[in-house]
Amino acid sequence: MPNEQKEKHVYTVTELTKYIRVILEDSFPNVWIEGEISNYTLHSSGHMYFSLRDANSVLKCAMFKRANEKLKFKPKDGMKVICFGSISVYEARGDYQLIVQEIEPKGVGALQLQFQQLKERLFKEGLFDERHKIRIPFLPMRIGVVTSPTGAAIRDILNISRRRFSNVEIIINPVKVQGEGAKDEIAAAIRQFNKLANIDVMIVTRGGGSLEDLWPFNEEAVARAIYDSEIPVISAVGHEIDYTISDFVADFRAPTPSAAAELVIPNKDDLVGLIRTSVTRLKNALINELEMLQEKLAKLRGSYVLRQPLNMVIQYQQKIDGLVEDLMLHTDHLVIRREESFKLLAGKLDTLSPLAILNRGYSITAKLPEGRIIKTASDIKQGDLVETKLGKGKFTSKVESVS
Repeated sequence: MPNEQKEKHVYTVTELTKYIRVILEDSFPNVWIEGEISNYTLHSSGHMYFSLRDANSVLKCAMFKRANEKLKFKPKDGMKVICFGSISVYEARGDYQLIVQEIEPKGVGALQLQFQQLKERLFKEGLFDERHKIRIPFLPMRIGVVTSPTGAAIRDILNISRRRFSNVEIIINPVKVQGEGAKDEIAAAIRQFNKLANIDVMIVTRGGGSLEDLWPFNEEAVARAIYDSEIPVISAVGHEIDYTISDFVADFRAPTPSAAAELVIPNKDDLVGLIRTSVTRLKNALINELEMLQEKLAKLRGSYVLRQPLNMVIQYQQKIDGLVEDLMLHTDHLVIRREESFKLLAGKLDTLSPLAILNRGYSITAKLPEGRIIKTASDIKQGDLVETKLGKGKFTSKVESVS
């Protein structure tokens, strides 16, 4: 029995957890796992924490800052992805998890997803609004070009400039148009042109290429530099089928570098022809107008007014004399009518006057000293002094009796 009773080994939680961690890390050092992101969190440290889930299970994931700095898109809940990494155990909680090194969107490339996310965000901010667009000048004297000095784009623009209007000055601000640091050089060149303010319009351009090659023109730094530009910007990136973020922000989008040059540089021969045609039309219009004026002058010379100018003066003098006579006659008639009306009103007023009544034998008696008119016998008493007004004159008397 003693031999059968072997001493049993008792693990601590930490020992068992470490043992399981070693087994998992050795068994799954590099794995690709497909699932849907949930519970996504971006920690203030820069680390990402989320879960991968399918219909039946959930796997916790951690993607540390050093790895996620390379991401071309922003993960979010509900996004279906494929993650590459290794299985490990977070010993403090005993949870097994996937340490993610790479993430790829399922069904769409990472760059394409980043493009869509940035496009949507800048659209919501209003960077694509038409009200912010600046009108392209008709005939710029100086054109600034932000591009590679060795690329096909600048050669096309220079050839078209020489062919269409050699007087236009082309100023090149050379930049990298792909690879590391290209976005910063492009944005800096756009801002430099604005600072110098020595051009009328700007073309931001490069030739065709893959999505990766054109990517600097999809960067937010370039988009904001174009948006902030006070000089009108034409974006001409890639071929006709290629669209970049700079195309949406720019004041005008040209399908190719050559199309941008033809848009902004008019054909000198066409302009010269237009000027000549305009000069001819103006000359003919002036000749026609002069002929019409000459005909009008000839008619005026033969008119009665110019042949007998004093007769018109005499006629107007006579007309004025007649108007003066009419005015005097009308004034006299008006004065007579007003005098008659005045006399009629004066007669009515005289009839209503108290003096007229007195002239007919009536009198007015007032109590002295207040001068109050006596209307009834009760207004006075014996011994009061009264004044009586007649049609002509007045007298004072003393009341002897009242009845």
